[in-house]
Amino acid sequence: MPLIRSAYQDELDGISQSLVTLSELVSGSMAQATSAILKADLKSAEEVITNDHKVDESQHDIDARIIDIIARQQPVATDLRALVSALRMGSDIERMGDLAHHVAKIARMRHPQMAVPAELIATITAMGSVAVAITQKMAVVVATRNVEMALEIERDDDTMDDLHRQLIAALLDKAWSHGTESAIDLTLLGRYYERYADHAVSVARRVYFLVKGEYA
Repeated sequence: MPLIRSAYQDELDGISQSLVTLSELVSGSMAQATSAILKADLKSAEEVITNDHKVDESQHDIDARIIDIIARQQPVATDLRALVSALRMGSDIERMGDLAHHVAKIARMRHPQMAVPAELIATITAMGSVAVAITQKMAVVVATRNVEMALEIERDDDTMDDLHRQLIAALLDKAWSHGTESAIDLTLLGRYYERYADHAVSVARRVYFLVKGEYA
């Protein structure tokens, strides 16, 4: 029985590690997509778009393994809650990858032109930095179940929301001179970064619930 339990625990630990690895993959995608949008770098944009299938495949693999564990082990209580939460976390992280993919697609669509006007480069740079930092913190939260760090992600999301509001304010300013097409691109970009952070918050909240038995 101890050996069986040890193998089962290894499977559970493996799910958590796979979620961490998926988080790191998504973080890299967003960093590269942000670089592509800021530098009109077609090569980087294409790499993010092409590699999105790796995120999808990783998430599908995690889902399949979780379903297999549930079917074989029939877990209850804490273990079942952890596995169901992992299914939902995987979905959130995969969606983050999709949003990085969308950022890269705007860079590709506008190439060889810059999609971001000079006066908004600092804002988009900051949004990209917050997005990558929040993903890296999320990976630590998943690996360690650190509830204090999970709460920090909520505050990091507030920073992203502030940047999003700054971006929208610039687009609505009467001095905007870059046309409707550019305004649409930047509205979408802002939404992608804002939603990306929201999904990280969702993952952090699920970890908090696993540890505390209640939502923050």
